[in-house]
Amino acid sequence: MKFDYKILLILISAILVACASMGTPDGGPYDEEPPVLLKAVPAIGATNVKNGKVILDFDENIKLVNAFEKVVVSPPQIQMPEIKYSGKRVTVELLDTLIPNTTYSIDFNDAIADNNEGNPYENFAYYFSTGEVVDTFAVSGTVLSADNLEPIKGMVVGIHSCLDDTAFIRKPFERVSRTDSRGHFVIKGIAPGNYRLYALSDANQNFMFDQKSEQVAFMKTSISPFATEAIRPDTVWRDSITIDTIRYIQYTRFQPDDIVLRAFKEELFVQYLVKNPREEHNKQKLFFASPNKELPVIEGLDFDIKDTYILEKTAKNDTLTLWFKDSTLYRADTLALKVTYKVLDSLGAFIDRTDTIYPTPKRTWDKVLKREQEKYENDLKEFMRKAKRSPDYDENNPPQYIPKTKVLKPRFTGSSSMDVNANVQFMFDEPLLSLDTSAITVSIKSDTLWVPIEYVFRQNGDNIRTYDLFAEWRPGETYLVHVDSATFKGLYGGVSEKFSQEMKFRTLEEYAVLYLTIPGTGNNAMVQLLNSSEKVVQEIRTENNTCAFYFIKPGVYYLRLFIDENNNGKWDTGNFEKGIQPEKVYYYNRPLELRALFEYSQDDWDINQPLDQQKPLEITKQKPDKEKKKMNRNATRKFK
Repeated sequence: MKFDYKILLILISAILVACASMGTPDGGPYDEEPPVLLKAVPAIGATNVKNGKVILDFDENIKLVNAFEKVVVSPPQIQMPEIKYSGKRVTVELLDTLIPNTTYSIDFNDAIADNNEGNPYENFAYYFSTGEVVDTFAVSGTVLSADNLEPIKGMVVGIHSCLDDTAFIRKPFERVSRTDSRGHFVIKGIAPGNYRLYALSDANQNFMFDQKSEQVAFMKTSISPFATEAIRPDTVWRDSITIDTIRYIQYTRFQPDDIVLRAFKEELFVQYLVKNPREEHNKQKLFFASPNKELPVIEGLDFDIKDTYILEKTAKNDTLTLWFKDSTLYRADTLALKVTYKVLDSLGAFIDRTDTIYPTPKRTWDKVLKREQEKYENDLKEFMRKAKRSPDYDENNPPQYIPKTKVLKPRFTGSSSMDVNANVQFMFDEPLLSLDTSAITVSIKSDTLWVPIEYVFRQNGDNIRTYDLFAEWRPGETYLVHVDSATFKGLYGGVSEKFSQEMKFRTLEEYAVLYLTIPGTGNNAMVQLLNSSEKVVQEIRTENNTCAFYFIKPGVYYLRLFIDENNNGKWDTGNFEKGIQPEKVYYYNRPLELRALFEYSQDDWDINQPLDQQKPLEITKQKPDKEKKKMNRNATRKFK
């Protein structure tokens, strides 16, 4: 038998290829290590530096991630530093003249990462001094929004050695930091001494508070940075779930490191007439930029406007609506009006300002009449078309067409399913000329009968087109609201039609009750029950450190309160010039799941907990940025 060497060679080749395939990893191990700094010019911590150019060389190709947002230079630079990278090198050139005897720091945060896998070189800060000494003290803390304790990202935080508050509005910060996604900041390279600390949204990037529209925070007392020796635990993990050892590492702790700044926007009074639309001939609106403490004075330029309109206004007098009663007035296509209101002069005193306006509607009165005539003619044609189809139609004696009365249809808030504490209201599209409360009947259902009950019907404060209906609404009962035709007559001829609505109020068994005891609040706290969107569901003032919420629908809720120092029932912002801090806001630090038919008592709300640990993460909108973690892909890498 003759052996075929060709077949043998093919088999051997196949075996070698298969073995090679099994033994070769797919692309080799992943790079999971951050770049390593090999050299810095000038060296880190160098003294007597005269040149503002810094060169950093790494062991591999690198990239900068969000450098404009993350890299912070201190002292702050008026001219934006040039930050470049190429290959393994990062170059930073400070364009401002270096200040003598000053420590400079360039905090990169985690902006430097390797080019291939994006492994960040975390918490890297470079520093040098133009003098003999490198200052090493640091202070840190958190900036929160004063009204809702939201962490504020990107806020500039800085210090002044001049303890006069005017330094904040006259000079740039001496040293700065910028808050991260948690609202956290660290100001480094501080010399021993006393400082004032501020935070600023700094829209124009000049590092001082020169625009009242900027968000701002300040401390009333100065700070003195210091350092102590401390020990912290360091956990070494054997794997993702098993602890190998816990080591205790000695380190230098720079303090204060628990500062909390509450940032706010001042209430600005910049008053002017924003716009004055005349949407229709009979309605004139005036929109103001700020609330009016006094009602503006409105006059006709060439006519007497007194008693010719009904005024509708918002609670802050910042939006006014004139409903004209005089038809000879509102038929005019153009009205000349003078509007006088209060503004602040350069010295902060209120003075009168008068604007003359000539509001004109979109359509002339002739076009309005033409449209009404066209509608009348179309309605007449339709009426006659239907009449001729009737078997009783007499051509010699045709029926007379009577135009329909304009219908005034109220919006009624009552429904077949009502909360016990709901408002029952009637709302109208125009002011009422008259109303007849005797034509309104409210009845309670007793077995199969409707039994009339007493009620109160009245205008809702300054809301001239909204009316409240009050009665003894009992849980679990059914009511009938009946309104006869022509009960309401509008200012412009509209008449209401007959109307009935049944309302079934929920039973007490469908609600939860929450009792709160909050030490330290006395009678001055406004406590708010919030839903998952942080919308206020109920609000009540404390009495002797306690309050209660009734008729709560089942669900998940949150709690917030503010100390109402001036007892005006609303949260008030601060004022830097007057040294006034915003009213304090606190959160209960976890959600409450409330179920129907249960009464809950909470007495563990400690408002003295650190403010940055109070707001539940579930309703915190500014979430921390996701940390860049090593994926440890090599541990799970498969080889073929």
